[in-house]
Amino acid sequence: MAEIKAAEVTAILREQLSGLKGTAELEEVGSVLQIGDGVARIYGLNNVESGELVEFHNGLKGIVLNLEEDNVGIVLLGDVQGIKEGDTVKRTKRIASILVGEGVTGRVINTLGEPIDGKGPYRARQ
Repeated sequence: MAEIKAAEVTAILREQLSGLKGTAELEEVGSVLQIGDGVARIYGLNNVESGELVEFHNGLKGIVLNLEEDNVGIVLLGDVQGIKEGDTVKRTKRIASILVGEGVTGRVINTLGEPIDGKGPYRARQ
C-alpha cells in the first residue's frame, strides 16, 4: 500500500487553491409580488433607493419609484411579457441618469439613455 506524504498533499492543495479569488460579492435580490400595468411590486429589496435602476432575471430594467415599508414599486422599462410573480430582481446600485452634451442634440434617446433614432451611438460629455 502506498504511503501518503503530507508534504505532497500540501503541495497539491496549494497549487489547486492558488487560482481562487479571496473576495465575495453580495447582491441584494428581491422577488416579484405582483405585476400589472407596467408596474411591479417587489419584496426583499430593503436597501434600494428611490430612482435606482434594478434588473430582472431576463435582463429587463426598471426604476424604483415607490418605497413602502414591506415592498417597493418599480416602473418597468420594456416588454413585461417575461415577468411573473416569484421572479428575481436585483439592485444595480445605480441611480437612473443620462449623460448629456453636444452629441445628444437632435437625437432621440430612451429612458436608459440608449439611442433609438437609428443613427448609431452618440457621444456624451463624461
